[in-house]
Amino acid sequence: MSIKAADVAKLRKMTGAGMMDCKKALTEAEGDFDRAIQVIREKGQAIANKRADREATEGAVIAKVSANGKQGAIIALNCETDFVSKNEDFVSFANKICDLALEKLPENLDEFLSLDFDGKTLKEAVVERSGITGEKMEIPFYGKVNAEYVSAYIHMGNKLATLIGFNQAGIDAKVARDVAMQAAAMAPIAIDKDDVPAKVIEEELSIGKEKARQEGKPEEMLDKIAQGRLGKFFKENTLLNQMSVKDNKVTIANVLKNASAGLTVTAMKRYALK
Repeated sequence: MSIKAADVAKLRKMTGAGMMDCKKALTEAEGDFDRAIQVIREKGQAIANKRADREATEGAVIAKVSANGKQGAIIALNCETDFVSKNEDFVSFANKICDLALEKLPENLDEFLSLDFDGKTLKEAVVERSGITGEKMEIPFYGKVNAEYVSAYIHMGNKLATLIGFNQAGIDAKVARDVAMQAAAMAPIAIDKDDVPAKVIEEELSIGKEKARQEGKPEEMLDKIAQGRLGKFFKENTLLNQMSVKDNKVTIANVLKNASAGLTVTAMKRYALK
């Protein structure tokens, strides 16, 4: 049967699929729009199944903050190639996904993937999009921050993003953004030393002792040396204790103190493509 160009355009608007894919789906469905949509979804599932063992390490990381500045969401949408990740439709899709995250602020990734997205679950929508790109696509990460003030930073190329929550509202937006950029650049593992997991501390102490032992230090001094090295580890790997990348003479804690008395970071989310 003859498929009208207007119908192809309509299906493309409904699904986001390419013009040729829409025409083929309408032809197969004999002009039935509901069936054509199902054909496109089935194609996405087939591609997702076929490419399930592929690595999807490219993509886009998006972070956004609510209009009142008190909530933030960060998501990652992965694909297989850098070519697809730079496509305008792909980035737009990632932004729509982050908009949904910011609107609903689900508790975890599983809940997020179950949310409604244009009449289907978000997980189904991502699978469907695989049929459009021809690549494996997935959402490996979702995070949220609730605070008195939230700042987001997305690094050039959408490969890395951060969300930082602060304990005071109405703070200097530039200072807040600088802290979000600090977290992006220096990849701290925690906000402060008290937030570092006990397992990590144990591992660092063990490494410090063994290194000192190999250096020939006296056995009775190993614990003290390891503690000293742990202190250095905290300074290098916790956000508030790191030296500012914009001024290496001052810590982030002091940057915040100088901006406003009592100002500190209460939450941090960071994600980078592997």
